[in-house]
Amino acid sequence: MLKIIIKYILIASLSWFIIHSLYITYDGFTNSKQKADLAVVFGNKVNEDGTLSPRLKARLDKSIELYQKKQIKDILVSGGLGKEGYWEGTEMKNYLIKNKISSNKILVDNFGDNTEKTVINTIKIADSLKYSSVISVSQYYHQTRIKKLFRGHHFKNIDSSSPIYFEIRDFYSIFREFFAYYL
Repeated sequence: MLKIIIKYILIASLSWFIIHSLYITYDGFTNSKQKADLAVVFGNKVNEDGTLSPRLKARLDKSIELYQKKQIKDILVSGGLGKEGYWEGTEMKNYLIKNKISSNKILVDNFGDNTEKTVINTIKIADSLKYSSVISVSQYYHQTRIKKLFRGHHFKNIDSSSPIYFEIRDFYSIFREFFAYYL
């Protein structure tokens, strides 16, 4: 009897993991077509030589695309001080400026060193500037949790847009996001 119960618990758990993983993948690739006041680009690794990781570059390129399509008014770049010694937000801003985004359209948050801090800081900035809508820009597997955090902090007008960028690490990231979503 105990073996049967354990078997059903394992089957249910595996099924839930698969369903959840498929949902966050679908949700992450459902890119916003709406307009918003602000796009927030979640930080990621800046390499030891100061170049941006391909993942971070893809996020910034997606924000540039949103800006050029006039879907957003301003871009907030958010990250922390990486172990490589670079402030992610500052390096992200430099990349956007090099790609012809006016510096007065870029806001920098160098204290968003995890997802929830970026969400909280974004809400504070949006409130202070009277922005009522945000599009989050990050990898597809990250978006469902980002939107949950915004809504959990009573910011409802949140949408998402993800770059088309894949790497083998995504399998680990989807696994991690499953557990992070419920914590």
